[in-house]
Amino acid sequence: MIVVVGLSHKTAPIAVRERLAVQRDALPALYARLLADRSIGEAVVLSTCNRVEVYAAPPRGGSLEATSRATIGALAAIGGDAVTMHLGRKEGGDAVRHLFRVASSLDSLVVGEPQILGQLKDAIELAREGKALGRTLGKAMLRAVRVGKRARSETAIGEGQVSVSSVAVDLAQEIFGDLTGRKAALVGAGEMAEAAAKLLAKAGAKIIVLNRSPARAKVLAYEVSGEPRGMQELERTLGEVDIGIGSTSSPTPVITVDLVKRVRKVRRGKSLFLIDIAVPRDVEPAVNDLDGVYLYDVDDLSQIVAQSLEGRAAEAARAEAIVEEEARAFEHWTLERELTPTIVGLFNRTRAVLLAELERSFAGRLKHLGAAEKEALLVMVDAATNKLLHAPVTRLKELAGDARAEGYVEAVHDLFDLSAIALDAITLGGSDGSAIDGAITLPTPGTNGKAQSPSSSIPRATVQASTAGTPAAATLASTSASASPREVAGAKDLG
Repeated sequence: MIVVVGLSHKTAPIAVRERLAVQRDALPALYARLLADRSIGEAVVLSTCNRVEVYAAPPRGGSLEATSRATIGALAAIGGDAVTMHLGRKEGGDAVRHLFRVASSLDSLVVGEPQILGQLKDAIELAREGKALGRTLGKAMLRAVRVGKRARSETAIGEGQVSVSSVAVDLAQEIFGDLTGRKAALVGAGEMAEAAAKLLAKAGAKIIVLNRSPARAKVLAYEVSGEPRGMQELERTLGEVDIGIGSTSSPTPVITVDLVKRVRKVRRGKSLFLIDIAVPRDVEPAVNDLDGVYLYDVDDLSQIVAQSLEGRAAEAARAEAIVEEEARAFEHWTLERELTPTIVGLFNRTRAVLLAELERSFAGRLKHLGAAEKEALLVMVDAATNKLLHAPVTRLKELAGDARAEGYVEAVHDLFDLSAIALDAITLGGSDGSAIDGAITLPTPGTNGKAQSPSSSIPRATVQASTAGTPAAATLASTSASASPREVAGAKDLG
């Protein structure tokens, strides 16, 4: 399965989160660091103003524990000890549920906010560009996007358009009252800041857009009927406006205490309301100690956000049910991939032993037998293998969705030395390309762990004799063409 390691607004204050903030241009280096570790096979980095999380999957044969340790090490190398003590991790089903809750905005600062799904899609695309996305994590991410869409379409969790941006504008209205004629400066061009600027313009405020890129400033200013300016005019602008919104990608504050002190002299006692929704922060925290200056960052907004959660409790519960349903389905898919090669390997190992003994007998005491008698013995070996393995294979199938499944699979591999078998050498399916029936029929969620396939679904082998009368190979034939060979060959098909 997968692991997730990181921190969010729930586990760490902004002073810690900004130490780990990963800007877009730094992602290639982080992916290189992650994938250079042999314990990490796949990775997706989700970095927003409220969370920095790495979702990872082990390489084939690797362990979740080793993947978690390697991921923690990579993040600790960026943020240091101050970050490490705040890092949280989840593995297996817990990691899947966390991912699905994040995609559904159930773990957001504002439950129901719409931005997170777009941010997750961007993260997936960047991971794909960095060649860090494989089959397991890719499947988990695509399902997470589906879960997020279901949560918004099947519940009313997103009604009201509550977001960090809307909460910030509501706060400005509480402080100033009617915003008509008020001036607001948008410093930078982050997604949430743009949303806030549009809401402020809708409320009647006049917007000034400051950006290091003149072209970008003009585009956004046009969208809000505002005025574009360069960042070199920041001090003059703060002297004119009532509200300032910081949302740059600068690694250091762009609005310092010294800057605001100079601005205060120009403002002559007029209050200045600053909203800092950047991570790392755009405004030095000590600015809040100055008279007539009111600074709010994303953590301050959480107290206001909490009031909006009460009305969404029922819808959140419905979204949680969707998350649980989808998480169980993903676990079932994962275990299906794990169990199929194990079952195939178990049959292959057993048949190989029995057929080897039979072949020795054909060359010795039973060499006088004719072709018909030898064929009868081969069929008997086939039937004996099926009967011998019926109980353990049925039990393995019933474990799909059970937390003990991984332990049972490992035990079977150790006891029967399945690692010594080259599964790639197994002929999966008959000559018509049909699949192994019993290897893919697993119990589905909601069946109380009972396998729905009949006992006849155990794969049967047709053993073909050579011209010399000895078995040439044990070919696993299908009794059903209900699934494709790709579904069966979980051990081979990783892409």
